[in-house]
Amino acid sequence: MIGGAAALMLLGLGRIAGVSGLAARAVGLADAGPPPVLAIAFILGLPLGGWLMAQALGGVSLHFPPNIATLLIAGLVVGFGTRLGSGCTSGHGVCGMSRFSRRSISATLIFMASGVVTVAVMNLMGLS
Repeated sequence: MIGGAAALMLLGLGRIAGVSGLAARAVGLADAGPPPVLAIAFILGLPLGGWLMAQALGGVSLHFPPNIATLLIAGLVVGFGTRLGSGCTSGHGVCGMSRFSRRSISATLIFMASGVVTVAVMNLMGLS
């Protein structure tokens, strides 16, 4: 569904559906990009789509860290990395790679390699 939405936005509007860029545009952190109304609609559609699917499929089980500070710090670190990397993992992986962007291909390879190393280290430490 994400790939379909990205393709629809690119083919229909000539715009890339990178969520981090759309989120930045929706909250006024970016001056360039689609009209703010479109960015806001896209960002609001993400949780709405999730909610609709949960209703259609009978619910979803969510698990969050017990400490809200952990969740907030993690969100800030992810946001910083997204700005530093000129996009989020899904933006590079779905939108960038489909356009054969060398930067996105490199970023996605680094994301994937980091994930593999992280899982291997966690397994060795008995944390998985």
